[in-house]
Amino acid sequence: SGAGGIEALSRGASHATFVERDAGAVKAIKANLERTRLAGADRATVVRAEAVAWLEDAARRGDGPFDLVLIDPPYDETPTLVAALEAAPPLVAPGGRVVAKHFWRTPPPATVGLLASERERRFGDTALTFYRRAEDA
Repeated sequence: SGAGGIEALSRGASHATFVERDAGAVKAIKANLERTRLAGADRATVVRAEAVAWLEDAARRGDGPFDLVLIDPPYDETPTLVAALEAAPPLVAPGGRVVAKHFWRTPPPATVGLLASERERRFGDTALTFYRRAEDA
């Protein structure tokens, strides 16, 4: 649905890049951006790609930095979540954060590569784990 990125835009983020591998979900994100009047290349970019590969490619291209990276894979894909957490640090601005959305019973590791968990919030079956780059500690 793109809910996290749309929420960020509605709260003042200058731009959001949505990366989604499923064509149907890409269509839904684009439709939701239109409905919320947040569409447009100046505010949102929607990319159909596998997220971990996109993160790795973006780091090689020198994309970023991003103040916030929200990682939200399907709950049954914990290895994908960990791989995305490992790939994200080169794209995170100093002082930026990475937020991992996951099933509360399968939390990601407290440290992943260059990231260290600083807090977790639970909302029903969903949890958000907030990471910072270890060098920003």
